[in-house]
Amino acid sequence: MTKDMTQGSPLRLILAFAVPLMLGSLFQQFYNLADTIIVGRFVGVEALAAVGGSTSMLTNLLVGFFVGLSSGATVIIAQFYGAGRGQRVSEAVHTAIAFSLLCGILMTVGGLLFSDTALRLMGTPEDIMDNASGYLHIYFVGITANLLYNMGAGILRAIGDSKRPFYFLVISCFTNIALDLLFVVGLRMGVRGAAVATILSQVVSACLVLGTLMRADGSYRFEIRKTRITPVILVRIIRIGFPAGLQSVMYSFSNLVIQSSVNALGTDTVAAWAAYGKIDSTYWMIINALGISITTFVGQNYGAGRLDRVKRSVYVCLGISCIITVGLSTILYLTGGYIYLLFTTDAAVIAIGMKILHFLVPAFVTYLCIEIYSGALRGVGDCWIPMIMTALGVCVLRVVWILIAVPIRPDILTVVFSYPLTWTIT
Repeated sequence: MTKDMTQGSPLRLILAFAVPLMLGSLFQQFYNLADTIIVGRFVGVEALAAVGGSTSMLTNLLVGFFVGLSSGATVIIAQFYGAGRGQRVSEAVHTAIAFSLLCGILMTVGGLLFSDTALRLMGTPEDIMDNASGYLHIYFVGITANLLYNMGAGILRAIGDSKRPFYFLVISCFTNIALDLLFVVGLRMGVRGAAVATILSQVVSACLVLGTLMRADGSYRFEIRKTRITPVILVRIIRIGFPAGLQSVMYSFSNLVIQSSVNALGTDTVAAWAAYGKIDSTYWMIINALGISITTFVGQNYGAGRLDRVKRSVYVCLGISCIITVGLSTILYLTGGYIYLLFTTDAAVIAIGMKILHFLVPAFVTYLCIEIYSGALRGVGDCWIPMIMTALGVCVLRVVWILIAVPIRPDILTVVFSYPLTWTIT
């Protein structure tokens, strides 16, 4: 399943690596959609807002920061693997898993202690506060499984294997849907049932990816007795991954500010925004898959000293992402009204959602260079400059827009205009 990306056609290799990631992204989307659709249709609009609004923003903030950190492990493992340094690959794998366990414990404790305070600071409407709080408490109890899966999948992708993480996502997706139907529809556990279904399905995916690493024959084999942190490797992981993690946090923070503005517009708008977030996340997952692909390709070739292939791959990946963006944007623009019916039949919510979708979807193309160039720079270990540019151009400017423009014209289109504005500038 592993791939040596230092030889062969960059187009063929990137597509072969990216397609399973894209398919995995779609199943990841189904995985996330299951909670939202079942809760929205069988529990109600308030429950939909609770699962998809502030709770989603908070979990994305923490998990996004960790995924950014874990990209440091993916980069150095890809570089060591491309350079043929097996001992270093093994040290990096065991350090990465130990680091995931430590982060999981810290996030569980912090999430249980401070999630309610965070929800109130975001101005979460009182009619959804109880459901949002209950969902988060259960989610944070099982967050370690999520982190272990993401780190394990990153290790497999670093050595060129994007297929098995895809298979594990498929299994986890169907597990989540079955458990959602059991807990939410069958046992009538409401939002808390959706949270239990989510963490149990994440436990399944974590067990599958760790089992694969434990059965591996190569240098990336994981052995429990060797689970320890090698300080020099951890420092390098954090040095490369921290800028990506910080960038993710700043993205999430700016989104929290946006969510607070949306919360002030009422429950219908919160529900519409939550449903839109599930719809457009299909696109973001696909583009993120291309970002991961270029990071892995660049990492292996940079480790092997093949700089000509590094440059070529960037142009290839930009071309692929442009074609996908135009095609998917067109589909979402034309069929968005039917997709909203999966979440709710409330006419007011759908009307607001369509206003958001028709405004934002045509602007997706302005984001492409941010993802592809940032991914390529992560592959060579150069993360700080793109992080600073993105933090200022996207995150800081977005917050400034929300704080200045929205009070003058408190409308959902004023809020969402911050996205294409900041993507274009960055």
